[in-house]
Amino acid sequence: MKYLFTSLIEFLRRSKKTALLILVVAAITIALSTTISMFLSRINHLRIPSLGTIHTFGVEAYGGNITLKDGIQYVDWGTIYPGTLTNRSLYLQSKSNIEAIFILEAANWTCRDSNDNIVTDPINNYMNLTWDYTATQISPGEAIYVTLTLQASSDYSFINYLITNNVTSFSFEIVIYASEE
Repeated sequence: MKYLFTSLIEFLRRSKKTALLILVVAAITIALSTTISMFLSRINHLRIPSLGTIHTFGVEAYGGNITLKDGIQYVDWGTIYPGTLTNRSLYLQSKSNIEAIFILEAANWTCRDSNDNIVTDPINNYMNLTWDYTATQISPGEAIYVTLTLQASSDYSFINYLITNNVTSFSFEIVIYASEE
């Protein structure tokens, strides 16, 4: 044991610069890891409850994940985390009297802070609503089952926007309509 300790001391005398470099690199690594962990722990707990109100024209939406309250249809997206995809499904039935395709749009994105105040600046650049419908012709009265997908960006500017504005929830309108084209 004494020999091992003496060898270590002798090694450190001969390799002062190497030992100092190892010590500095280890300290920087620990400091950087701690900083990144603290930043990521803030993001990991960032979650946003959300609702999408459904408006249809020439189409009836029903079933699946649709909820009806006070005559208004909506999709509860649950808690959304930056960088995630969330799926909700529903049925769409054509109310058109000719063959048509369905069109999906998202509008009127509204964020609210912890005091339930509307937060300025739209988030539609950071949120994306898509579906698995392939724009095939739908006959009058025909019904199809579709899955909507809401994607929240993990972009730093979006996360910074959420944190800076203390965004705690958001809502938007899901507009689905029949088109002859």
